[in-house]
Amino acid sequence: MMSVNNRQISIGKIRGLQQIATPSGLLVMCAMDHRSGLVSMMEGSQHEAPNYSEIVQLKLDMCSALGLYSSGILLDPEYGAAHCIAGGSLRGQTGLLVSIEATGYQKDPTGRLTALLKDWGVEKIKRMGASAVKILVYYRPDITKLAKKQLKMIAKVAADCIKHDIPLLVEPKTYRVEGETMDSAEFARNLPQMVIETARQITALPIDVLKAEFPADMKYDQDTVKLAGYCRQLDGASSVPWVILSAGVDFDTFKQQVTIACQAGASGFLGGRAIWQEATEMASRDSRINFLSGIAAKRMQELGEVAARYARPWYGKFGLSAEKLADTDADWYRRY
Repeated sequence: MMSVNNRQISIGKIRGLQQIATPSGLLVMCAMDHRSGLVSMMEGSQHEAPNYSEIVQLKLDMCSALGLYSSGILLDPEYGAAHCIAGGSLRGQTGLLVSIEATGYQKDPTGRLTALLKDWGVEKIKRMGASAVKILVYYRPDITKLAKKQLKMIAKVAADCIKHDIPLLVEPKTYRVEGETMDSAEFARNLPQMVIETARQITALPIDVLKAEFPADMKYDQDTVKLAGYCRQLDGASSVPWVILSAGVDFDTFKQQVTIACQAGASGFLGGRAIWQEATEMASRDSRINFLSGIAAKRMQELGEVAARYARPWYGKFGLSAEKLADTDADWYRRY
């Protein structure tokens, strides 16, 4: 175990982080744990709700095509995690992150609360051989009462991850409250500081990786100097390695965001819809497979090249080197 930045990095967590990273320590990851949102996307293109097997098949196809270019794949337990292992779509060389939260959220008079998936938890995620646990939390640092509840829930999951010695990745998601419009100049003005303060509060907990929103809405702000400044502030606020999520933006925008973020200290990305969303609109499986193995795979490769050029290895955020990730004296196993 190594103490860095007042944190204890254990052997199990180090191993999990190695498994979801490239050999050089970069996080080049693809998110496929979408559930209700994915159903809506498929329903919109097919004009009818997909059945269980159709959703599973899409995830198998995505994993087969994109896992080749990903250091880690994020899957859900309901439609993807066990299915991609059992179906041979997830290679043994690719790290597996598994979500722990239920899809959607619990309504509260002042905002949203994340709920954990029933009959699921850290122990099962570890037992199935996953490399890391992921939790999405709806978070507004300015709604103090709800923020405290969300932090308490994250802390509980983090404690379970420490017990089972598996890394925890947290994905905070900003949302609008009554009277606000997400797609507005006013919300865009407040977004950078909300994202930055969220990073500060959440990474004060014993988590291992932050999956952060890009700290600006590029529909309203395209000043690259200003955007780089926001990302540097995000890097300063996060006490753990962080990656950028795609939040459904188009690929070109996401590639630009990944570039700016990695130049500012990010360790890579965990992108989803920006990479593969067109596949949900294709009725023919052959067309879908061609798209995933062609255009989507090329997108993953391009993003991986950006990370290779600019990103900081996850251990660099902790001030560690690839050759010295932990103290391992003769008695380490007795203390473990």
